[in-house]
Amino acid sequence: MIAMMERIIHIEWQGPYSLNQLDTLKDLCKDRGLYQIYGHHPVYGSNVLLYIGQTYGLTFGERIEEHNFGGGSQEDRAHIEVYVGRLKGGATTPSSDDWRNEINWAEKLLLYVHGPAYNPEHMLELNEEDARVCSARVFNWGCIRALRPEVSGRRWTKAATDEANAYKVYEMP
Repeated sequence: MIAMMERIIHIEWQGPYSLNQLDTLKDLCKDRGLYQIYGHHPVYGSNVLLYIGQTYGLTFGERIEEHNFGGGSQEDRAHIEVYVGRLKGGATTPSSDDWRNEINWAEKLLLYVHGPAYNPEHMLELNEEDARVCSARVFNWGCIRALRPEVSGRRWTKAATDEANAYKVYEMP
């Protein structure tokens, strides 16, 4: 693995929003990024993390509506909760490419670490050969719900495990 400088990604989470409030999340300038969906799962119970996704160029309201959460027989539409996460950072807004990369890396790490029930196909997609993902660290701020406050590629990859296994437990001198 090629060593890269650690890339810090800050995400500010807001919510909860109900499915009926998705129309308030359709501003093209600010309603893009990552989102979490909470609700009932037949195995894991009520009010659990079901899904983590990204907007793919749509607004939160547009993208989340595509999923039709609460439309099946198991879900309780009135109790679905949505949390939205926007990149935050320094004085300048990143370029479109940098913004998209940070959202992609953050989503990959969050999926890999948290394993939401309705994201199983993405949970094994953390490419340990991609130094950009492995060197990313995500700080979650605000209404993070079930998310860990911090996740890093360095912690959740085989390279980190190999590094940790190379150390020995100290003995008292």
